[in-house]
Amino acid sequence: MPKDQLAELTQPQRDRLAFIELRVRFVGEIRRQDLVARFGIQSAAATRDLALYKELSPGNIDYDPKGKAYVLGPGFRPIFDFPPERVLSWLTQGFGDGEPMRLKAWVASESPSRLTHPDLDVLASVTRAIHQGCPLGVEYYSISSGCTEREVVPFALIDNGLRWHVRAFDRKSQEFRDFVITRIKNPVVLKGQPVAAHEMSDQDIQWTRIVELELVPHPDQPRPEITEMDYGMRDGVLRMKLRAATAGYILRKWSVDCSPDHCLRGPEYRLWLKDHLAIYGVKNAVLAPGYSATTKADS
Repeated sequence: MPKDQLAELTQPQRDRLAFIELRVRFVGEIRRQDLVARFGIQSAAATRDLALYKELSPGNIDYDPKGKAYVLGPGFRPIFDFPPERVLSWLTQGFGDGEPMRLKAWVASESPSRLTHPDLDVLASVTRAIHQGCPLGVEYYSISSGCTEREVVPFALIDNGLRWHVRAFDRKSQEFRDFVITRIKNPVVLKGQPVAAHEMSDQDIQWTRIVELELVPHPDQPRPEITEMDYGMRDGVLRMKLRAATAGYILRKWSVDCSPDHCLRGPEYRLWLKDHLAIYGVKNAVLAPGYSATTKADS
C-alpha cells in the first residue's frame, strides 16, 4: 500500500488504523467496541475505520460473523512498521498503541539498546496463541538438541532483561518451560485444537508459586546507606514478591549475591539475598549468582 495514502489521513485516523493492525496482528481479532473504548468514538465511526483499513489493505482482516469480530486474514501483510520495543511495550504494559512517531524529546536521554529483538511475525503468532488459548506448533532451536519440532501451549511472555521468553507447556517433554522467542521458527497457531487441563497455566507450580525475598546491602560494600538510597530500601531491606519462574532471572539481572556467606566479591555485587533458602526449589535459581541447592544441607 502506497505510503502517500496514509499520509493523506489525519493523525487520529492513522492512530486508529495502527491500533486495528496491532490488535489483529498480535491478538488475532478486533471488534468495533475495542475502537470505541480505546478512542472514545461512536460505533459508526469505528465501523468506518474498519472499512477504511480493509480498503487500504485488502486481505489483512476478515469479518467472522460467528464471533462477531474482525480476524486476521490469511494474506496479512503489515502496513505499519512498528519497532519491536514499541510492540512489546504495548503488549506487556498496555500503552503506546498508536502509530509510531518521532517525538521531540523534552530532555536529552540515552537508553542502551538490546542486542537481540524477536521477529515480529513470530512474536505475533505467539501472542495470538496466548490470547486465543491455542497450542502453537514451532520449530525450536536449542544448544543441546538443535532443531526440534514441538507443540507448546503458551500463556505468558517473560522479559529476563536480556531477551524475551515465552512461558509454555511443552508437549514433547511434558513440562512447563521457557522458550527463547528468537529461537522459534515457522510458528503455526493451532486454532481450535483442545488444551488439556494439565497444560493450563494454573498447573504450572513454578508460575503460581510466589517467593518472598529480602535483599540487603552487600556486607562487602563500604557505604551501605548509599545502596539503601539507590534501591529505595526501608529499614535497610528491599522486600520483593516474585513468581518462582522469574526469580532466577531477576537475581541475575541485578547481580544479587545469593551465597549463604555473601562470599562473592566485586563492585557489581551491591545486594545480598538475606535468606538463600527463600529460593530453594526454584528451578531457575541456578541462574542466581552464588546460589547452590546443596547449601540447604549446610543450614
